[in-house]
Amino acid sequence: MSWQEHLQKQHVDRANANHWRTRLTLDSAQTAVVTIDGQQYDNFCSNDYLGLANDPRLIAAAQTAAGELGVGSGASHLICGHQTPHQQLELALASFMDAEQALVFPCGYMANLSIPQAFLGRDDCVLQDKLNHASLIDAGRACDAKLKRYAHNDPDAAQGMLEKQTSGRTMIMTDGVFSMDGDVAPLSALKRIADQHDSLLVIDEAHGFGVIGDGRGSAAQAGVPPAGNVLLMGTLGKAAGSFGAFVAGDAVLIEHLIQFGRTYTYTTALPPHVAATSLAAVDIIAQQTSLRDKLNDNLRHFKTRLSEHAPKLAARLMPSATPIQPLLVGDEQTALAASGLLREQGILVLAIRPPTVPAGSSRLRFTITAAHEHSHINRLVDVLASEAMESVMAPSFVSNTSHQ
Repeated sequence: MSWQEHLQKQHVDRANANHWRTRLTLDSAQTAVVTIDGQQYDNFCSNDYLGLANDPRLIAAAQTAAGELGVGSGASHLICGHQTPHQQLELALASFMDAEQALVFPCGYMANLSIPQAFLGRDDCVLQDKLNHASLIDAGRACDAKLKRYAHNDPDAAQGMLEKQTSGRTMIMTDGVFSMDGDVAPLSALKRIADQHDSLLVIDEAHGFGVIGDGRGSAAQAGVPPAGNVLLMGTLGKAAGSFGAFVAGDAVLIEHLIQFGRTYTYTTALPPHVAATSLAAVDIIAQQTSLRDKLNDNLRHFKTRLSEHAPKLAARLMPSATPIQPLLVGDEQTALAASGLLREQGILVLAIRPPTVPAGSSRLRFTITAAHEHSHINRLVDVLASEAMESVMAPSFVSNTSHQ
């Protein structure tokens, strides 16, 4: 079988399983209302939680920095690509996160890949939550250490695995907020376990930074700062509305990443105007609460209105106090049909299907943002409460699918 035939078979198999994905091309800025092929849609699938991606203050910061420093960094940080905006951003992030030091990466995937590779060797072990993001799982697979995965949000299972590890060093890696379920890791319990076993605890705060608590994320809310044996990774392309990522922690750990983190050492630095844009976003997140207040108000409004007007669907919302509000459907075809009906009504909500989530747990993943108005949410709920949606969702109402 040729390469072309081999790949074509994989493509056919994925399409037949309803797992084939296609890209949407937006003709507009990333806002609460986007344009695709000339049609406008209320956007309920963006991770731009605070609505900063099109914020005039960030645009101005980008324009100013591009005018002064150009649009390319020209080299990696350890050659000559580390410029003033990068340094200012790292200092601002360290200050806001109450960490000794922060290190900026091109993206969260690369930051996560660097951490276990830099700290663990062949005799070591990395433990991960089974529902961790793909970047964390790939990081565990790519390093020399043995990868073990414990049951979702089960610190006792993690502790049991650590107790069986009789040699080498250990690391626990977990999402703070899980991107497909919207629930939060038991970070206080994981910290206690990490302390007992002299493990590093790595928390991926991609969906918590800027949103949870005072903006520092789920770890800060749980009383687990990036200090001692805790490293925190946060992204700048979600709530911060820009691009890039950072790792925060004690200086000795961050300096180790600078020296031994391959995805940091061998990658061209972020363009300086992108770092300046992120710096403006961090200043807003740190100093202003109005956007988080509006986000939380929108979240309450969505859950209340859905409960009042579509109680059968509200009962299928997975437990989440975060902007990620997954509505469990189960069947992939039903989830696709529901997403299609919403799109026909001018509402953009994608169906999340395997392999992103386990078989039988396909869902509509609503993301609520500060850019939404109550009118957007009301229109969404009206469609969800309609007879047409009731008809589409009928197979899921009679299924045995559970929230587990």
